[in-house]
Amino acid sequence: MGPGIVWRWGWVVTATRPDRWNFTPPLPLRSAPFLHWPFGLRATAAHLIRTWSPQTPRVFMLGLAFLVWRWLMPSMESAAQLSPGWLGATLIRNLVLLTIVAGGTHLWLYRCEGQGTALRYDSRPFPKNKRVFLFRDQVRDNVFLSVVSGVAVWTFAECLILHLAASGRISIYEMGEHPVWFVVVVALIPWWSAMYFSAHHRLLHTEFLYRRVHSWHHRNTNVGPWSGLAMHPVEHVVLFSDVALLLLVPFHPVHLYFILLHHSLGAPLSHTGYDALTFGPLRIRVGDFHHQLHHRLVECNYGGLESPVDEMLGTFHDGTPDADARMRDRRRAGIASSSG
Repeated sequence: MGPGIVWRWGWVVTATRPDRWNFTPPLPLRSAPFLHWPFGLRATAAHLIRTWSPQTPRVFMLGLAFLVWRWLMPSMESAAQLSPGWLGATLIRNLVLLTIVAGGTHLWLYRCEGQGTALRYDSRPFPKNKRVFLFRDQVRDNVFLSVVSGVAVWTFAECLILHLAASGRISIYEMGEHPVWFVVVVALIPWWSAMYFSAHHRLLHTEFLYRRVHSWHHRNTNVGPWSGLAMHPVEHVVLFSDVALLLLVPFHPVHLYFILLHHSLGAPLSHTGYDALTFGPLRIRVGDFHHQLHHRLVECNYGGLESPVDEMLGTFHDGTPDADARMRDRRRAGIASSSG
């Protein structure tokens, strides 16, 4: 291990540049093995086991999708009519879920400082008295945008799909009717969400959309749980529009909730700013250093580690100084071409 590197919590902590990162996972980052050729069956199997293990947000969201379907979902008879009762109950339920996950995680990590700065990527405090944020405060800005716009658009997307299904306009089926198809769709949803996010996220970085819409999210150069859904209302609409998949294929309500939770709760969990939550011996993997790099550097890592977009575009940043140098060269080339 090189100079200035210390080992803590089983991960690599960079001590040479405290102004840059307090903590990083093992570097260089590498995208999912199934995106590389030759295809490695063993590496792919290990990746799937790791990303579907019980202590991951993916399994948490799938379990919560079952819970919502079983106990917290409006009846299909109710959903067939657009009545204030079930619409309001859905809005309140989603607000409570977001408050528990994003608010609870923020409380543990940043108010109670339950882990100090252990496993935190960027140890700088969240800015206050900054005009760029609503209320001149990053956390208040993030909470307001997440609750007022984020929960509203999330609820609208959910209620629209449920109403269309309940009124017979799109295909929905009961548990047990198509077990193989049920499992196939569950397995594909994370990849669908990753690909959809990569595509629309790259479009949001075009000059017109970035200046008017996506720049709201990029006010957060250092992120916390409430930053995940802190964005322009137009971006909320784009984000939750991946439920359009269910307009095309037969689905079970669990699929609807699994897709929605990837953004509504998956975004706060991936923006915690920490690599994991620790409670004694229990470690829950959260955070996303690959995306943390995007918030800091902007012009890289538009997709996720299970998307080929960045390697196709040459914008993959693996967290190393070599990747910094490649990014600087790319910027110089872009400036030179635009000035020429």
